[in-house]
Amino acid sequence: MFKLIFRSFNKKQWGLVAVIVALIVLQVWLELTIPDYMSEITILVQTEGGKLSEILIAGGKMLICAIASAVSAVVVGFFVSIMSSGFTKSVRSKVFDAVQDFSSNEIKKFSTASLITRTTNDINQIQMFLVMGLQALIKSPIMAIWAIVKISGKSYKWSLVTACAVLVLMIAVVLVTLVVIPRFRKIQTLTDNINRITRENLTGLRVVRAYNAEAYQQNKFEGANDALTNNNLVANRVMSLISPLMTAIMSFLPLSIYWIGAYLINAAEISQKIVIFSDMVVFSSYAIQIVMSFVMLVMVFIMLPRASVSSKRLNEVLNTKSSIKDGAGVVVSTKEKGKVQFKNVSFKYLDADEYVLENISFSCSRGETVAFIGSTGSGKSTLINLIPRFYDATEGEVLVDGKNVKDYKLNDLRNRIGYVSQRAVLFTGSVLSNVAFGEGEKDVAKAIDLSQSEEFVSAMSEGVNSRISQGGKNVSGGQKQRLSIARALAKNPEILIFDDSFSALDYKTDKTLRQALKNELKGTTVLIVAQRIGTIKDANQIIVLDEGKIVGQGTHEELLKNCEVYKEIALSQLSEEELNA
Repeated sequence: MFKLIFRSFNKKQWGLVAVIVALIVLQVWLELTIPDYMSEITILVQTEGGKLSEILIAGGKMLICAIASAVSAVVVGFFVSIMSSGFTKSVRSKVFDAVQDFSSNEIKKFSTASLITRTTNDINQIQMFLVMGLQALIKSPIMAIWAIVKISGKSYKWSLVTACAVLVLMIAVVLVTLVVIPRFRKIQTLTDNINRITRENLTGLRVVRAYNAEAYQQNKFEGANDALTNNNLVANRVMSLISPLMTAIMSFLPLSIYWIGAYLINAAEISQKIVIFSDMVVFSSYAIQIVMSFVMLVMVFIMLPRASVSSKRLNEVLNTKSSIKDGAGVVVSTKEKGKVQFKNVSFKYLDADEYVLENISFSCSRGETVAFIGSTGSGKSTLINLIPRFYDATEGEVLVDGKNVKDYKLNDLRNRIGYVSQRAVLFTGSVLSNVAFGEGEKDVAKAIDLSQSEEFVSAMSEGVNSRISQGGKNVSGGQKQRLSIARALAKNPEILIFDDSFSALDYKTDKTLRQALKNELKGTTVLIVAQRIGTIKDANQIIVLDEGKIVGQGTHEELLKNCEVYKEIALSQLSEEELNA
């Protein structure tokens, strides 16, 4: 955990730590000075001729020390809050930035639910430790050592009783910690699980209701909830044993000191009785301070295991490097602009044995349209995801504008590409913010018109400024797809990639949209993954995939003659007469 703290603190936070340490030292000194004035007052009260004014002066000094200590504690709390808030802000930003750089492989490794838990719950655990535990971690050792120095030489019997109390407390803490640390590790994993189930249920709520599966989903949630609850109960029950033990020690320690003190006073000479009584009062105060120091350390040990587990989980994210590395950068010839080429490309996922794609080779020039078709699981989406480097080819080369995509700076490569994903994604905001998406508003109107979105956007209450709810829940599936297409068009890219992005469109809109793209984007290379023959039949080149291999390549007419797989797909959608027509 401290590794995470050291790597995330900036100069301002280290400055606050220095101020906090200085104020805590001052606070400890003030608190340990109070028993000295108590001893002075005790002697003055017990001594004949003791003046009231001297007692009042000593009492006034005690009061000043108490007030100053309280003020110091408030200031420390204020600075700790600033420091911890700055720390969590910094860590949250670093985790978010790290996840932004992850490739699809790393996202799959952690899972979305786990990354959400790490960015929220885990960071909150560490913030709680900093707010409550950091003060105790600094103050307790200083207080304990200083108080031990103060009471050294007073009485070995009192010291022995105090040492026994501390020893019992520390043994209990060690035993409890050994039991609860594995539980706290498990709690964070179970929290991931409950977040995953909740997220799946909310995302698929319509399906759950359509199948009357509420009870089934409830049972899944209850199973995860019970596991988390039971694990928490075991951990908290074990931790709760510390509280009565601390209460017992805090009660019996002063009693033991006074019992031994009574024995010592009774056996002492008259001249020594007042001195022993004064020492007993002071020793009792210091002993309580020592035990309180260890009690504060106990509180740290209670919070430390969970914060330690959380920091380990955050470090896993921060220490994970994306498998997709930035290239050195390339200089592209204008002659090659818009060209895409695959040279003997094969691909398999990390830790997988079988290849998803094998020996894929094709080329398309600027302005051409290349379509990919094949059965589900044939590798169509995986193939086009190699172009913007969502994954990297295991073997072979993927070239854009005549250069290997691995040599590009990622920003340069992706600035050349307009990508429309298989699942249309819209973000909370407006139509304008979703289409422009940080690219400026210059070509938004044209993009909306080309994507056949103008009709329904203009019908919305505020036009392009109309609100889009989270996930685009307030627009239809076809409208989401068209707005996603508009977002890609607004970039004015060299290469447009459509990953089955016309599936929610009716045939008329599909045809009108493709005709508009053909007329307006003559210099743009278009790569289309589709299931409809009607969507791809006019492409310059159609590539047929089956089990990750190219089994057909050519125009629509050529493939109908020489590719059985393509012909089967075509006949499953259109009749012989329609195909001939």
